[in-house]
Amino acid sequence: MSLATTYCRASAGIEAPLVTVEVHLANGLPALHIVGLPEKAVQESRDRVRSALINAGFEFPARRITINLAPADLPKEGGRFDLAIALGILSASGQIPRQSMHQAEFIGELNLSGEIRPVKGLLPAALAAQKAGRKLFLPEENLDEACLIKDARLYPVRHILPLTAYLCGQKELPVIEIAPPQRNSDQLPDLSEVRGQEHAKRALTIAAAGRHNLLLSGPPGTGKSMLASRLPGILPLLTEAEALEHAMIQSINGSLFEPGRWRHPPYRAPHHTASGVALVGGGSNPRPGEISLAHQGVLFLDELPEFPRGVLEVLREPLESGKISISRAARQAEFPARFQLVAAMNPCPCGYLGDPRNNCRCTAEQVARYQSRISGPLLDRIDLHVLVPPVAAEQLGQPAPADAPSSAEYRVQVEQARKRQIARQDCVNAQLPHNQMEQVCRLDEFSRKLLNRALDTLGMSPRAYHRILRVARTIADLAGSDQILANHLTEAISYRKLDRK
Repeated sequence: MSLATTYCRASAGIEAPLVTVEVHLANGLPALHIVGLPEKAVQESRDRVRSALINAGFEFPARRITINLAPADLPKEGGRFDLAIALGILSASGQIPRQSMHQAEFIGELNLSGEIRPVKGLLPAALAAQKAGRKLFLPEENLDEACLIKDARLYPVRHILPLTAYLCGQKELPVIEIAPPQRNSDQLPDLSEVRGQEHAKRALTIAAAGRHNLLLSGPPGTGKSMLASRLPGILPLLTEAEALEHAMIQSINGSLFEPGRWRHPPYRAPHHTASGVALVGGGSNPRPGEISLAHQGVLFLDELPEFPRGVLEVLREPLESGKISISRAARQAEFPARFQLVAAMNPCPCGYLGDPRNNCRCTAEQVARYQSRISGPLLDRIDLHVLVPPVAAEQLGQPAPADAPSSAEYRVQVEQARKRQIARQDCVNAQLPHNQMEQVCRLDEFSRKLLNRALDTLGMSPRAYHRILRVARTIADLAGSDQILANHLTEAISYRKLDRK
């Protein structure tokens, strides 16, 4: 019988659907055909596989070879199917036993000498293989990321010869003992390095504690970007489930995997010339964009009004839903995008509105036009609007006070507040569902009247009302209070500067 079957995994968003590789050898003129919706790189695997098998010392069958990648309606791309195709040909031609490949999956790209190269998107495939209860034979260079999957049966290989020797029962492959990656000791930028700006540091702590979106506004050189870059240093480490979600997106994107940093929240800072596709993802074969690469971490947009209006508007839906769906004519993919937005902007085109040391040259119309580049619906979705004033020159020249709190001390406060939130509602305050707000964010009569009066006076939207309640709840959690008090509410209202009439 000249029919053999092997198994591989395709890449579809963060999913890895099973692909059955069926190889049939028939009499006729020597030829090799691949069917099952293969794209160009998959079609070219016939030349890579032929050269790899011949250079590894195997006989390439001089027969009519048909390779079916099932299911036929699932698009296949990349060189990840090379190894499964090569082993299918060897099995169909009787050079390795068929039964040795039962309950196993094979992923890897072959070079012309038979060596196995790493592939993108291996982590979702490793997770799917573990759930299916199958062994996974994978490129050795992909082992670090695959080891994130607990209880996975992994067999890393560098060349096709040791693999075929194992399948023939001639040689054992090394057994991999999976251990969780160790956190490295790299130091992130510390908040104690920032001179002054105590109000902004307080807002940064609140944003970290409740995972609230934050907008920093102030003249050039006041430390807005410096503050934003220190937010990851006060965020708690990701849980294993959160870190695994982010690592899967990195794997699909082909980003370099760093085992020592896999539980650190990501920090992405795209330039303001980035397109909408770069930000949300896309392409004929949908790929994750910056908002998905910042999943479970921070997306920093510097010079926010300089981004094209259409690019900023695409952020509105993922900010609410925590995911992005990308649809193309032939493909559809959904990527997680639960990121924390931190943005920075100047208050006017020249940048010096409200700066006591420099005169603003902008007219009121120019200021209004500049600030209107950020739409009201997007501004509503940003919980904290913080003004960052200039720091006095004498304060800049002084050494940091000995008692200046470090990022580690701020992180302790953040972690304690997060624990209160998780224990109470099983999510951070920024993600608090509307049906729980009445219970979790209960106000006394005085505080409710205060909030209603503020909404009427300052012209805030209903969405801003709920944002204020969530921020007030976070401020209460930082204070260790079970009840939202009037001072918590007034502080939360003070962070809606750009809403005011």
